[in-house]
Amino acid sequence: MTSATAGTGRVNEDFTGAVPTAAVLVDGAGIAGTESICRHGVAWYASRLGGSLLGLLSVVRDRSLTALLAEAIARVTDDHRRTCDVTNPISPSAAVAILRLSDGRAEHLVLGDAFLVLDRTGGTPSVVSDPREVIISRSYQSAFEAAAEGSDEYHRILRDLRANRNQPGGFWVAKDDPRAADEAITGSCPISELTSAVLLSNGASRVVDRFRLADWPEVLAVLASSGPAEIIHQVRQAEARHAVPADDATIAHCTDLTGAAGNCG
Repeated sequence: MTSATAGTGRVNEDFTGAVPTAAVLVDGAGIAGTESICRHGVAWYASRLGGSLLGLLSVVRDRSLTALLAEAIARVTDDHRRTCDVTNPISPSAAVAILRLSDGRAEHLVLGDAFLVLDRTGGTPSVVSDPREVIISRSYQSAFEAAAEGSDEYHRILRDLRANRNQPGGFWVAKDDPRAADEAITGSCPISELTSAVLLSNGASRVVDRFRLADWPEVLAVLASSGPAEIIHQVRQAEARHAVPADDATIAHCTDLTGAAGNCG
């Protein structure tokens, strides 16, 4: 596993961790003003949610990933309901990716703009993503470009965009409502069909979907030969070349999936 903060002095709002049969990645969503309504912050939310998921995945084997995510969201929300405005549109939220090995199958879940890539033996990788937030954000792009940043109109458009979060017809993330877990993208396949699996935050997936430095088979090849840090290094170089603000970037590369427990590192 490798996780790199967006810059010196910044708090990493990503989280990743693993237990013998599962890996979790949480990509916290930071929005300006969050600190005024939640004293804990986005990094706290991401790590608390990720830690709760790992605990549940360690001991609960007979419930779906959707049910476990819903319980984890409920637990974290209860942890700060009394001190923070958890239902506020800008309270901390996060994208989530989960991989679990169980009874010969690899189960997966993605909610929000994280990525999970399944490296299929002798075949094309399967890319699991939830494009709804990206699609809806693009529909606001021209309006943002026409409005002066920081103006009343700019903030009105931003409020309209945020109003789509965790709403029917909008996009879904882990936040305060456990029912958001029901909107996650889920699936499974035999472990024997996989060579490896990769969980990425959207700061790391830029290597493919923003900068187009590689396709997913090429990313898997680099991971196998050089590890996650090399992918993040390439992303940072591209951000510098294109003057794009850096984002927290996190990768969990899971190998030897046919072994007794697999190996995420």
